[in-house]
Amino acid sequence: MGRWRDIKQGKIKKEDKKAKETIPYAPIPTKIFAFIIDMFLIMMPIAYTVTYLIMGDKESMQNSLIARSSLGIMFGVVLIVFWVTKGQSPGYKAYNLYLVDAKTLKKPSLLKAVLRYILFLISSTVIIGEIIAFFRKDSKTMHDLLSGTFVIKK
Repeated sequence: MGRWRDIKQGKIKKEDKKAKETIPYAPIPTKIFAFIIDMFLIMMPIAYTVTYLIMGDKESMQNSLIARSSLGIMFGVVLIVFWVTKGQSPGYKAYNLYLVDAKTLKKPSLLKAVLRYILFLISSTVIIGEIIAFFRKDSKTMHDLLSGTFVIKK
């Protein structure tokens, strides 16, 4: 009821609601394909370097918790740098997707990008965090909702 009064008194314009509806949210399949590209272009070279050049062989890599954790951290650092500087990772660029701040619709800050990656690791572990996107019109995942970011298609 408060919203109706605000519109009637002119505090909120009706166009504001339409502006929110015209945000071009990225579809789920496109975000999945972009993630796969990121895995091949960013994660695979890091994994190869850590596995064979640093650890020496596959068995040493599999037995080392530190090596596996450092792989995830290095992947995260590279992704965060892409998100903060360009608003796109290589996979996002291939599909013309942009990661934006939910309030400003501009590139996310460093803090939001770091928070998004940490929440991505958690929401991917707890599968429900990713499944949420299938039940939302804007296809936001748990890490998007909690970090205040989302992916748009331009």
